This record gives sequence, structure tokens and C-alpha cells, in this order.
Amino acid sequence: MDQTVRVWDPVVRLFHWSLAVAFFANYFVTEEGESWHRWIGYYAVAWIVVRTVWGFVGRGAARWSDFWPTPARVVAHLRALRAGRDVHRLGHSPLGALVMILMMTAMFGLGVTGYMLEEIDMFWGEEWLEEVHAWIANGLAGLVGLHVLAALVESIRLRDNLPLSMITGRRKPLP
Repeated sequence: MDQTVRVWDPVVRLFHWSLAVAFFANYFVTEEGESWHRWIGYYAVAWIVVRTVWGFVGRGAARWSDFWPTPARVVAHLRALRAGRDVHRLGHSPLGALVMILMMTAMFGLGVTGYMLEEIDMFWGEEWLEEVHAWIANGLAGLVGLHVLAALVESIRLRDNLPLSMITGRRKPLP
């Protein structure tokens, strides 16, 4: 069996799977306005707060400084991909980090707009806010699809099971 190294700590893995389940449940299972829909949304927002703080106090690949998608990092990643070179990182790649941050922002936006629709009287039933909420949810669904597809494609390209690493916390070491 190949040796592996620890990359994803339990907080990062619980965050990932908690948000995945919360999004799936609220997008495909619960009805908007139901109490389960609201509580799942609050749960997701709480995890985003935890993960945001963990990005400053966690270690290694969990830290924002390890993977923040600066323009230089994103451009270098795009150039490498265009040239057909593999980009091996134990943590998030710059493009992966960008998508992750966009997904977190969208999920937080869903929490804020959902809270406004349900808990702030002046916004209750406001059609424009319902449309914004739906637009964010559908945009997030697209990002989730891109995220899953990219994880599968990169797993094949890099010969490293990236989805499994988010379960076990371990990956193959860098070449």
C-alpha cells in the first residue's frame, strides 16, 4: 500500500461534509420556509463561521495563508494547466481554493437572504429577495457540480483519490 500523509484535519473534513449534506438537503429535500430548511441553513452558516476562524488558527492546509487564491497563484495554475503540467499541492490548488471560497460565500449569502426572508418582517415575502436567494442557490448548485467534476478529473489526472482524501484526511505525498 502506498504511503500517505495527513492533509485534512477533522475540522476541515466535518466542515466539508456538513456543508455538502446541508446544501443537498436544502436544495433537493426540504421545502423553502419549512423549519428544517431554516435550521439546516443556520447549521451551515455556523460551520462557515467555524471554518473561517479555523483558517486562522488551524494548521497546515487548513490555513488561509496556505492556499489563498492570489491572482499570481491563480495565473500560475492556469498557465501550468494550459501547458499540460500537473499542479501538485497537498492542500487546495489555487483554482480549487477559488471555487471553495466562492461556494462558502454563496452558502453564507443563502443564510443571510434566508434569514432576511424568514426573520425580518420588512423582507417577509419580498419577491426580489426570494429571487436573489434562488439565484444564489442555483449558482451554488453550478459551483458544486464544477467542484465535483474537477475533483474527479484531477483525481484521474494526478492518480490520487481526492474525494477519498476528504474522508480519510490523507493523500499521497507530493512527487
